[in-house]
Amino acid sequence: MAFIETRFPTDIAYGSAGGPEYSTDIVITNSGYEQRNANWSQSRARYNVAHGIKTQAQLDALIAFFRARKGRADGFRFKDWSDYQTTGEAIAAGDGVTTVFQLTKAYASGTTSESRSISKPVAGTVNIYLAAVLQNSGYTLDTTTGLVTFTAAPGSGVAITADFQFDVPVRFDTDRLAATLDSYSSYSWQDIPLVEIRV
Repeated sequence: MAFIETRFPTDIAYGSAGGPEYSTDIVITNSGYEQRNANWSQSRARYNVAHGIKTQAQLDALIAFFRARKGRADGFRFKDWSDYQTTGEAIAAGDGVTTVFQLTKAYASGTTSESRSISKPVAGTVNIYLAAVLQNSGYTLDTTTGLVTFTAAPGSGVAITADFQFDVPVRFDTDRLAATLDSYSSYSWQDIPLVEIRV
């Protein structure tokens, strides 16, 4: 349905487990060799926030948040404490014509890398640089899309870099919350899954 620009409670998110997930088909031949096909060019994160609930106040906040999102219906922001910021990130090089650039984060290992599109930067944390010079004006940032729009196109070959924090767009991957009352004000949860959504 909708995407709500509201962040999941960060204190509950702090105790969560999860990270990037891929989809790969593997066919094993009669000789034992494998044929592998990557179905997704980009990862899709998955989390479990059940272990982040420590207090009654957190439980109350979770129930209210879940009800407000109507279970799986609405997306929202989530802070992945294991991967939520970057500094000196290379965004692009100017060409003297283009004025709109998408915030990205690169993950490099050896000679290969993956570029992740960042659509939910955190307001107040973004610094933009042209040729390593901090820009205090001359551009606007859309924190709902991660698009940086310059009033004048950066010159040809000018390096555009950024520092920023970001959230992950997610939704609940369940329409039901099930808690077990172990003792007074003591609850346990088996699973409260979140899954990243493409926006």
